[in-house]
Amino acid sequence: MGVVSHETLKVRFQDSICFVQIDRPQANNTINQRLIAELTEVIETCERDSSVVVLSGLPEVFCFGADFNETHNGARHGTEPSHGPEALYELWLKLATGPFISIAHVRGKTNAGGIGFVAASDLVLADDTATFSLSELLFGVIPACVLPFLIRRAGFQKAHYLTLTTQPVPVQQAHAWGIVDAWEPRSESLLHKHLLRLRRLSKTAITRYKRYMAELDGSLERLKQPAIAVNRTVFSDPKNLEGIVRYVEKGLFPWEAERI
Repeated sequence: MGVVSHETLKVRFQDSICFVQIDRPQANNTINQRLIAELTEVIETCERDSSVVVLSGLPEVFCFGADFNETHNGARHGTEPSHGPEALYELWLKLATGPFISIAHVRGKTNAGGIGFVAASDLVLADDTATFSLSELLFGVIPACVLPFLIRRAGFQKAHYLTLTTQPVPVQQAHAWGIVDAWEPRSESLLHKHLLRLRRLSKTAITRYKRYMAELDGSLERLKQPAIAVNRTVFSDPKNLEGIVRYVEKGLFPWEAERI
């Protein structure tokens, strides 16, 4: 068993299983460029050494999407993220098609880009506190990079509904829609039961299977460039950036009037 230190993650290797926890409690477990870089590095190690990757968050929040503070700082200083949307899309693509079984273990809130991690995973296990939402349209942006993965998992209309309503749905609804594969109040026990079976599968068999499945459905590769292009458009719109800056600085949504 080995433990590796990172700034945004807690990582533990146990035999052929890699346990990765998103660990940014001070930032509501949001996604910043450092998290993308660190998680990509871990996943690349898993491509070589692990047959199962378990991705989890904090008990109260799995992942709440993009770090608006980072977006705010970039907008204020006129700088763009060093990696851009490509790096995050590629990370999700690795989870979806890599030579390992990826499991999202979800507790608490999952929003926006957090749904990307869920939808990209081979298996999604959750407890009874899990909720799922896409809030992007509230700020004039679009979950462009999330949607290819979510549509692949849950279907066009369910992804369409989540995007338009921006409202969280409980785990029971997410399970009925196919976003969650299985859930129990005590999800640690559920995860343990799955790992007892999955750890018996050979790395070679998993690799061949995942490669074949990627060939059966090439939608994620095909939709990568359109998704990235739309993401760049909505996150370079000055009005959208102004709304994000205002939300970070004043806690006001774009339609809310200034408080007196």
